[in-house]
Amino acid sequence: MRDTVPLADSGDRRDFLKLGVLAGLGLGLGGVPSATAKPDPAQLKHLRAAEMGTMRPRPAGNKPVWDLTTKPTEKVRVAVIGLNRGSAHVNSVAALPFAEVVAVCDIIDERAKAQAESVFKKTGKRPAIYSGDENIWEKMVTRDDIDVVHIATPWEWHTPMAIKCMSLGKHAFTEVNCGLTIDECWQLVDASEKYQRHCPILENACYGEEELFVLNLSRQGFFGDLKHGECGYIHDQRSSGSGPKGYTFMDKQREWRRNYATLLQGNVYPTHGLGTIAQYMGIGRGDAFKFAVSVSSPEFGLSQLRERVKPDRDRSQDQKFVCGDVNTSIIKTELGRTIVIQHDNTSPRPYTRGNMLSGSLATFAGYPNRLAIDADNSHPLLDPKEKRNSHHWTYEGEALKKFMEANQHPLARKVGEFAKKVGGHGGMDSLMNYRFLDCIRQGITPDLTVYDAASWSALLDISDRSVREDSVPVAFPDFTRGGWKALKPLSLVS
Repeated sequence: MRDTVPLADSGDRRDFLKLGVLAGLGLGLGGVPSATAKPDPAQLKHLRAAEMGTMRPRPAGNKPVWDLTTKPTEKVRVAVIGLNRGSAHVNSVAALPFAEVVAVCDIIDERAKAQAESVFKKTGKRPAIYSGDENIWEKMVTRDDIDVVHIATPWEWHTPMAIKCMSLGKHAFTEVNCGLTIDECWQLVDASEKYQRHCPILENACYGEEELFVLNLSRQGFFGDLKHGECGYIHDQRSSGSGPKGYTFMDKQREWRRNYATLLQGNVYPTHGLGTIAQYMGIGRGDAFKFAVSVSSPEFGLSQLRERVKPDRDRSQDQKFVCGDVNTSIIKTELGRTIVIQHDNTSPRPYTRGNMLSGSLATFAGYPNRLAIDADNSHPLLDPKEKRNSHHWTYEGEALKKFMEANQHPLARKVGEFAKKVGGHGGMDSLMNYRFLDCIRQGITPDLTVYDAASWSALLDISDRSVREDSVPVAFPDFTRGGWKALKPLSLVS
């Protein structure tokens, strides 16, 4: 049996946890899973570093889903679980002429009723409401008039909910992170392949205007041979700026997220930055993550915030925060490329996802956006008369804005203005939902597959394990089981 390690692992606690969440929830793939208790992230089991990258054979009868086609439909019927973050998905879906919100679900009655009323005002149709109980979602997903379920609940629910939905014939659109451990990521892949249902990651950052622009140039060969990327999620979330005190991380509604700072020591939110770089580099389709090394700074942010505000509204005063304020991970890919990714949500730093891509002919960097092009005037896609200097960015400000408009991604050109009007992180949510649901409508594979969901989310567990074992290199699993070597990018991004 594989030697597994609980989150707060030590020699005298190795036998503390008898059952992982998957076993406790009855999530064996041999039948329809059933949730009987709220998942406890502290009970999740973690592999040791040397075992994380181990290849797992494809279960008998499972088939790859990287080019899965399903029956087209004129109208995609959608249900949404979790209506805090999920409200953006409800809004996006309600605006689409080829989609319909048929059911909404949240543990808070008022929130579910409010979202149903919002849909009614926009469409004239009121979705069914499921609320008031943490397991009421199970009843909702048994409906036979649902094609897609958006899962926007706390992280520990993502994997069990997605597997349940796929087992009942629904496509599971899963918010980040999709899985909290390598085992959960494998469970998602196996379930998607077993039930032949899509399980894309709802990574809206991949559908930002700047990100689609860089993706478009990358696919055209504009950057030349790709060699390096830098990204992250730098977002000071200590204060929301609202309410009598405004301290987001000390509020009751954020307790579930703050709890992970007591359990994990690596990058707890990797996919916003990593997903975009992975798309640029064709990770999973021509290249793959090979291994990662991770380091974390000391923890000051949450402890000092707690001392300042002395919260009495929740249990934070009894918590021990073990997650360093700044985590930095370095990834090496199978083709030798490198990626640096950072996470920091408790330091006084302006928001950034980094979004830097460097190749042999050009480099793009975000926040603010800048583009540098090879200074020897040999770039094949530009006017050779244009002067460039290796010590300065070629395009910035208005000049870059015009260049970006001239080289928009076709999806942004087609739907971008519509998505901005609908809203959701500047239109990213709406553009993502348009694309994903349009793929389901056509019966084709969405841009972000379960293999992307698994490999991007896996860094959470891998970085934690690397930090715990003195920053040793930790291998990524190959969730495609070798498929990445022959796969080509999907049509939208080719």
